[in-house]
Amino acid sequence: MRFALAALMMMAMVPDGAMARSEIAAQAREAAVALEEASLSLDAADGARDRVRALTQTIQAFETGLTAMREGLRQAAINEAQLSARLQSRDEEVAQLFGALQSIGSDTSPVVLLHPEGPMGTARAGMLLAELTPALNRQADQLRRDLEEVQTLRALQVDAAIRMKTGLTEIQAARTALNQAMADRTDLPMRFTADPVRTAILIASSETLEGFASGLSEIATDAIEPAPLTLQGQIGALPLPVQGVILRRAGEADAAGVKRPGVIVATLPQAIVITPTAATIRYTGPLLDFGNVVILEPRANTLFVLAGLETVYGEAGQVIAGGTPIGLMGGDVSESGDTLSPLREGSGPERSETLYIEVRDNTTSQDPLDWFRTDKDE
Repeated sequence: MRFALAALMMMAMVPDGAMARSEIAAQAREAAVALEEASLSLDAADGARDRVRALTQTIQAFETGLTAMREGLRQAAINEAQLSARLQSRDEEVAQLFGALQSIGSDTSPVVLLHPEGPMGTARAGMLLAELTPALNRQADQLRRDLEEVQTLRALQVDAAIRMKTGLTEIQAARTALNQAMADRTDLPMRFTADPVRTAILIASSETLEGFASGLSEIATDAIEPAPLTLQGQIGALPLPVQGVILRRAGEADAAGVKRPGVIVATLPQAIVITPTAATIRYTGPLLDFGNVVILEPRANTLFVLAGLETVYGEAGQVIAGGTPIGLMGGDVSESGDTLSPLREGSGPERSETLYIEVRDNTTSQDPLDWFRTDKDE
């Protein structure tokens, strides 16, 4: 009896999840606000003077809101699973608790309070009962709070799933509108005109990215000298071209043992890729085994190589401002896919696409993490 009483009192000391629940709810509300603002931005983008920039900012806002909503949904699902498992594992204890409460109040006869050992035994039993009753009440209150938390978390998940589906539909509409806006854009200045024949010869003769990059200057015609582009004060603080997480650093071997001088960023399907600063587009299109590639020249003798895109915007020779979209990642964003799975996050199945980023300065490879700002810097 004493062991059972001690166990019940220890269980009654388990803290409730009110704080965790409120944090998840706050996170869900912030994500909902972000998605609502992105939706309003999408409506405003139709009449914006610079529609490309407006749509780019809208897509980025949707990506941020969806990522936050997905994280809140994942945390809610994890907490609900933990609570449900804890409640399920305590089914026997709950049955004993209800049995004890029922036995206390099932008979109003004073005979049940008498002890075989007489008045002293009755007094001891009364003292034990007085200690037990508050512990049982606390245990019942804890179970009630756990059940309420499970119900709250489930309601949050239902609401978040609805908002995510709506957000996914709207961001896809924004991507479609961006594709059209980029196709209609004709106001970008040209620094040079690419020679398609010489470009094809260079691609065919290049066995490495280094060899291709070295020959880029030889395939331009009608080149003019634009206003000098500079990275003064930006090195180390440039934003990553895509929202994502660093999957592999420079010099780290991949599954096949191949080491590359660039970094690999895991992204969501169809994530937008932008230029981190003003630059001249030196090349767009397929290259070697890198898939679709965009090579940017932010200043003389410096190249940013972005590889692994599905859709690319712009053409060689154009001078673009920082924040200009240069393409979209590939992948399936269907609502039945892994993008809605709340238990998958990070660089796993949800971030199924990878963007390779390489920096070359004066023909020498540089560590991109020395140039770009990442989460580790915040």
